[in-house]
Amino acid sequence: MGRRSILVAAGWVATVAVATLIGLGAIRLVGESLTGTPGGVRSEAEIERALASPEPVPTGTTGTASVGPGTSSAGPGTASPTPSASSGVRRGFATDGGTAVAECGAGGVRLVSWAPAQGYRVRDVDRGPDDDVEVTFQGPTREYELKVRCIGSEPVAVADD
Repeated sequence: MGRRSILVAAGWVATVAVATLIGLGAIRLVGESLTGTPGGVRSEAEIERALASPEPVPTGTTGTASVGPGTSSAGPGTASPTPSASSGVRRGFATDGGTAVAECGAGGVRLVSWAPAQGYRVRDVDRGPDDDVEVTFQGPTREYELKVRCIGSEPVAVADD
């Protein structure tokens, strides 16, 4: 019986080793979607380059809106036109408080997506479509309001009226 116990133990160890290797292989195939951030973490410089390039911009909406009155000024940072299947032009805008993507279409301008910068939150959003749209990013000491309207078929950041 001693020899049989050794064979059973060896078989069990081999089975555990094979199951572990299969599990590790499956995790490697699935990749970062289970073990990390999909696409990796981007630096601030990479995000600025992406906003400045004429490549397509993701269309998912980020951030949460909590509606409330307020006035402030915003200085739009960079903007780059991008063709869109649903309209003439899609353009990204950046402020110190966050970023937004807008596009012009038949109903006017609309915010496609927006995301606050680290340390900021979205305080107010008017996503459109309308004559103009805006998003307000609230920080601990400052607030940035990004207001966009269409000039021709292109979204353009405008100063408060």
